Formats: sequence, C-alpha cells, structure tokens
Amino acid sequence: MMQGSLRQAIAARASRVGLVNPVRASGTVTDFVGLLIESEGPPVSVGDLCDVETSDGGLIRAEVVGFRQNRVLSMPLEETGGLRLGGTIVARREAGLAPLGRGLLGRVVDAFGHPIDGSGALIAQEYRPLYEEPPGPMLRQPIDEPFVSGIRVIDALLPCGKGQRVGIFGGSGVGKSTLLAAMARNGQADVNVIALIGERNREVRGFIEETLGPEGLKKSIVVVATSERPAPVRVRATFFAAAVSDWFREQGADVLLIMDSVTRFAMAQREIGLAAGEPPSQKGYTPSVFQSLPKVFERAGNFPTGSVTGFYTVLVEGDDMNDPIADAARSLLDGHIVLSRDLASANHFPAIDALESVSRLAQAVADEEHLAGASVLRDSMAAYRRSEDLVNLGAYTAGSNLKLDRALQSRGDVEAFLKQDISKSAPIESTLEQLRDLAERV
Repeated sequence: MMQGSLRQAIAARASRVGLVNPVRASGTVTDFVGLLIESEGPPVSVGDLCDVETSDGGLIRAEVVGFRQNRVLSMPLEETGGLRLGGTIVARREAGLAPLGRGLLGRVVDAFGHPIDGSGALIAQEYRPLYEEPPGPMLRQPIDEPFVSGIRVIDALLPCGKGQRVGIFGGSGVGKSTLLAAMARNGQADVNVIALIGERNREVRGFIEETLGPEGLKKSIVVVATSERPAPVRVRATFFAAAVSDWFREQGADVLLIMDSVTRFAMAQREIGLAAGEPPSQKGYTPSVFQSLPKVFERAGNFPTGSVTGFYTVLVEGDDMNDPIADAARSLLDGHIVLSRDLASANHFPAIDALESVSRLAQAVADEEHLAGASVLRDSMAAYRRSEDLVNLGAYTAGSNLKLDRALQSRGDVEAFLKQDISKSAPIESTLEQLRDLAERV
C-alpha cells in the first residue's frame, strides 16, 4: 500500500511538471484600493495566483483578475494586514492547477483541493489546469438514457436524462438544499460532486452530517467556499468542482454535479468585474457574469466515456423568475424545476410546482406510456388550478365541467403522489406503477 501511494504521488507530480513555469517571475506593488492590488508585473495570465510579500515577511495569496494601463490587477484571497507599497509580488502559476484523483471521494475540500474535514492529507493522482474549455459540441453523445433521481415528482412528471443540465429555481427557505441532498443520496450516479458556493458557515456542517448523511457522503466530493470567502475563491470553487466532475467522467463514471448556488457564483463574478472596472449592465451584473455562466453549464453533458448530469440551484430574488440570472440560466439549461413558496407553506414537500417546471429532454428519455401518464396527470392538475378560486369560494356547481369534476375527485390521490418523505427514496419501478394507476383513475 505504501509503495502504491508513493507511485501515485510521483505520477501526480510528473503530470504537474509540464504545466509549471520554473522561472520565478516577480513584480512590485504600486497601489491598493478597495479590493484590488495593482502592481507593475509580474508577467501573468488572468486566473493565475500570486504571493504578495508583507512588511513582516509573510505572504498574502492573490488572484489575477485583469489588467489596466500596463498594470496587473489582483484580488487578495486573505486578510491584507501588512500589505505595503513597493512590496514584491511573485507569480505562482502552478497554483492554477486542480489536484484530482479517487482520494477525493468522501472528502470535504476547499476551492484549492485542500481537505477541511480533518481526515488527513489527500494524495492527488493527477494535476490539470483549473479553467479548461468545455468540450466541443461534436464530442457529445445524444442524451437518451434516463437519470433516476429517487424523487417521485421529478422521475414521473419531469424525467431527466444522464448528461442533462437542470436548474432548480426558488426563493430562500423552500427546500432547495434538502432536495439536492436527497438526490445525492438516492440518485443513480456513481459519483456526486457537490459545490456549496456562498453558503453560510453554520449550514455546511449541518448539510453534510444531517441532510446528506454518511451514506451520501461516501460517494460524494463536497467543495466548499462559504459566504465570507473572497469572490475569487467562490468562483474558483465552482470551476474546481467542474474539474473534479470532468476527471471522474473521463474515468467512465456517471457523475451527478450539484451546485448550490449559481446566483452566489454570479454575485462573486460581479464583485470581481466591478472591482476591475467593468461597467455594470443588467441590474448591476457585469457582462463577464453572463459570459461565465455558459462556461460553467457546458462542462456537463453526455460523452463516450461517461456523463455529468448537472443540477444547479438559482436563488430568485423576491421569487422573481425574471431576475437577470434566473432568466439567463433558464435560457442556457435543458430544463427548470420551480420550487413554490405556497406549497412549502402548505407543508407540501418537495415543494415542486410541476406545472411551472419543464424537462426539455422528457421526450428523449421516457417511453410513450410514461409520457401519456404524465400528460393525464398534468391535465388534471391544470384543470384544478384554473378553477381553484371558484372551488374554494363555493361558486362551482358539480357537473358543470366533467374534467374538473374528475380533477376534484382525484385531488387527494394526486397530492399524495406528489408528496414524498424526502428521507426515503422512491424506486423508479414503484413510481411508474403508481403513475400508471393514478392516470387510469383520473
């Protein structure tokens, strides 16, 4: 075992050699205002990391975010105490690499791949550039195999496929994190990669230990960048999670990539853009935000060696589905699941509004009987919703509308079908059988 670990470490370092510039490139700090360090040199690229020497001999890590008038613009990733004018800034190009390997399974790591769970060091099998381009369109395979989430309402009415990208839209407190954890525990994926971007500190441990649980963590990698971390760290954690997903997919695994949340990633990218002098556009979001979103989403897909199925939460401000980030994400993704505050308030969990939600690949991954049953159920739910106010006011007379009469008679059965104890998985065979029986009764 010792020899195997040693060989693995040597191979990982060998993969790193060709990606590292051995020349020490340095520059000089010329200005520091707000969130930006301005320096003359070193010769670096956007996304590279640097070490800034402090007055007491310490080092502050910073990430290059842009250039202005032949000056390098960097954002510090740590506290800036001791930063001084004329200090030396040194490029660390190797820090732009992602440590990858099976040793990540079952671990909780930060945006740099360093463990934060107290379970010992990690040995990487390979190092790769963090900000790789998404695979091209001709490298992708058709999505025609269903992804079973273990969530009855999704598998029955919103069937998804392996390699599909789906957004989960909702306000705060409607059960997004609980739904994601249930999918990680019960979904039929070989590996889960969970990116917690901008989460509150107190929620991370609760999510891992209570919501996800030991069984879910066993086949998961959790990448964490909490809300107090600098914006470049939150952005880096997003791309690190994507790099981990790519690596396991290339090893032949079917990967479930969960990102919570796209909105906080966009806010971090906006913070970087504004600090670098980028002009704001839609509701204060900079153009680089909308340029970055496809680079995140397009890393998922179905490929000859494996698949990455992506579920991305979008926090809609004030439950406004036309928020710029929600609107952009909906246009880029292969479907959207809307969580309803009204359903959550009525203790209906998961609080998925099936009529407002869409899976664009349902026709490709579900058979005719499945689609027919889902259509019947949707018709019944729509008939009830159209006349719900009349029914609640007592203004509807039975017999006036045959379709509505049937919807009212089956309303209890439909609600029971759509609700689920989120701690328990719904087997796909049972889900389809219940859907077929319910469609016949409706």
